[in-house]
Order: sequence, then structure tokens, then C-alpha cells
Amino acid sequence: MTDSTSWDWSIGKRQIADITQWKAEFAYVQEPYVSPDGEKIAAVVKTEDKEFSACENGVAWENTFDKVWYLRYSPDNRLTGIVSDGGEWTLAIDGEAWENKYDFAWNTKFGEDGENMMIMTQADGEYSVLINDTPWEEVFPYMTNFAGSVDGTRAAAVVQTIKFSEGDIYAFQKGCYTVAVEGTVWDRNFVNVYEPVFSADNAHVAAQVRTTLYDYTIAVDGEPWSVNYPTVWKAAFSPVDGSVTAPVKTQEGWALARDGQILWGQRFTQLWHHAYSPNGMSIAAIVAPKYGRWTVAVDGNPWKKTFGDLVTDLVISPSGKRVACVGKENNDYTVAVDGAAWDLKCDMAWAPVFSPDEQHVAAKIEKNGRYTVAVNGKPMKAQYKAVWSPSFSPDGQHILIRAIEGAGDKERYVRQVLPVTEISG
Repeated sequence: MTDSTSWDWSIGKRQIADITQWKAEFAYVQEPYVSPDGEKIAAVVKTEDKEFSACENGVAWENTFDKVWYLRYSPDNRLTGIVSDGGEWTLAIDGEAWENKYDFAWNTKFGEDGENMMIMTQADGEYSVLINDTPWEEVFPYMTNFAGSVDGTRAAAVVQTIKFSEGDIYAFQKGCYTVAVEGTVWDRNFVNVYEPVFSADNAHVAAQVRTTLYDYTIAVDGEPWSVNYPTVWKAAFSPVDGSVTAPVKTQEGWALARDGQILWGQRFTQLWHHAYSPNGMSIAAIVAPKYGRWTVAVDGNPWKKTFGDLVTDLVISPSGKRVACVGKENNDYTVAVDGAAWDLKCDMAWAPVFSPDEQHVAAKIEKNGRYTVAVNGKPMKAQYKAVWSPSFSPDGQHILIRAIEGAGDKERYVRQVLPVTEISG
């Protein structure tokens, strides 16, 4: 979780960078990224010497590379990028590349406080993981569904342990895939494995597994549930007792199961993307009560409000007492909170954000090609060329806006802190 207590929450607006100057200085400028605290903006740039770097607040990294991509800020506001130097790839942090290099690297992940970082790697056709510049001892001929622990110190991934030709269906059906945790594979192979996830204490891993061509279940630390299902979706660990839940398909419809036993009595046409509140006291999921209608169910109880196109970006408040999502109906996006949709139609809406006191909900929205932030259903008067997801102050009284003002040759990145009431009324 990003710690915002040390951020500048003084009310007012500051210009951080003049984006148009970058376009005049560099031969090529990619899309910008902004730090969580709003104090930095950066983009991949190409110099006149046809080398790549990252420009942050108008200043390029001292080191240049053959290529820079996947620029991302860590939760503690450090700038990272996947870089190639002499045809070898690794991660660079604030312009300093890690020592271990590979034929290719990708998919940077961070621990919740940003201290720990990891990437996937490939060299000589073998795949592995690099955590804080320390590689796994083991390599694999295939790797996917890379996942990191909450603190970023451990990693897991789906790996192939038995090589077989594309046409060898008999070897495939016997099971050639499993999960590797810290490079150590589970004792059992499966036909397929999907989406490993760590427990809150980083000690355990669960994943969806395919035990035969027709049977699916959840495996925890390599041990599958005793019950198989026609299909299952991504598992999750309870933050309270470490039990494992997952959406499962039954003859009566989709249900939520816990440790192989049905938890929610109600059945749905579809149920997925379930999530726990941070305190573990509540579970919410995206569901379809009937074909073609989508909504949210909280502890098994669906909202009356439904959407015909989609529901996405499910978010639960810290206490679990409030739930929000993005909904789409007749090609219009909006935000729904506690079963009631905002009276606001948008071309696009992004994941809602709860204030720490749970009194306010904010979201980035787009309408007619311009972007702004709405709080409790009321949009800001100001519109921007670009805006990033808003953040609330620790006391919930202020909101941070990170945006690019202007257009053409007058693009400025600004950081602004406002009282929440200035937007919501």
C-alpha cells in the first residue's frame, strides 16, 4: 500500500514540467508516466544520437541505452524501466541498471511499499525470475502467469517441467505444468495451471489447475481441492484465516467456494473477479444474476442495479462496508457505489478510489476526448488533455489531481491539491 503521509498536501497548484520543451529537445518522446505523489513526470525519449533514455521533470537520465520500455514508477516514487544495453536486457532504477542481464526481460512488479522489485527473464531459451537483482537458481523451458508476493520478496509463476512436442497429446494430458515458487516447483504436475496468487502473509500460493481435459479445481501449495468443477476462476486468500476462495461452476450455475465447499448459497449465470476487503470481513464479486445483465454481489447478495454491457474495476473500501465499480450501459460508462449509479454518463471511467474515511469516492473520467476527475458523482469544472487516477489525503479531506493542461505547444504537467468539498460540494 502506498504511504501518502509524507506527501505535500498543501492546498494549491504547482507546475512540475513543461512537456512541450521535451518535444523540442528530443527526437522522440513517448507517453508520460507520473509518480504516485505527483511530484515527478517521466517519458521514454530518444536522443539525437539515436540512443534511448528517460526524461524526468525535464532532465534525462545520465545513462543511455539501446532501448528503454515499460517505464513505471514504484509505489515509493522511484522511476524504473526495462532497458537494453549492448543487446542485453535488465531493469534500471532511476537510470542505474541492474548487473544481471538477459536476452530479454519484462513485466516489472513491485512490493506494496516499493522497496522490492522483480522482473521475468529469458536467456538461451530458458525462463526465470530476477528479484532485487538476484536470480532464481532454476530456469524453465516455459513460464507465464508471473505473480509477486505482497511484500515483493517472493515470486511464483506457471512453468513447464516436462518438455514435449506440439503433437504429443498423450504427454500433454498426463500433465507437464505446475507452479514454481522461488524457483522450486510443486510436487505435482497438471494439464494446465493459471494465475498463481500469494496469501497475505506471503507463505502460501494457490492457483487454478486443470486436472484432466474436463476437470478443474484449485490447488494450494500443490495440493488440489478434493472437488473438481467444469470451470473455475482466480483464487484468493482470506486475510483473516488464510482459507482459499474461488468462483466455481456447478450444475446449478456459478457459486463462490471456500476450501472446496460452497460458501455462497446463491447461484449466478457468471461470477468472477472476487475480492476481499482489506480487513477480510467482506467479499465482493462481479456477477451476472441472469444472462446479459451484470452487477456486484457483496457477501452473496447482488445489487438491484444492473448493467447490460459490463461491470469492471471492482473496489472495496478499507472496512468492507462500501463497494464501488465501473459499469457500462448502452455504451455509456459510469461509476456505481453501494448499488447506486452516479448520474453521470461518460465515454470512459476508470477504477474508483475510496477516501480513507470512506466518505468520498473519486474516479478519473473521459468525455468528448477530454479528461477530468469526479467526486461523489460530480465532475470538476476543469478539463485536461490527460489526467491520472486521483488520491485522497490520509484524513480524507483533500484530493490530489495529477494532470496535463493545455494542448499543442502549451502542454504543462501540474500537481494540484484541492479540498474534496470544492469538487463534491
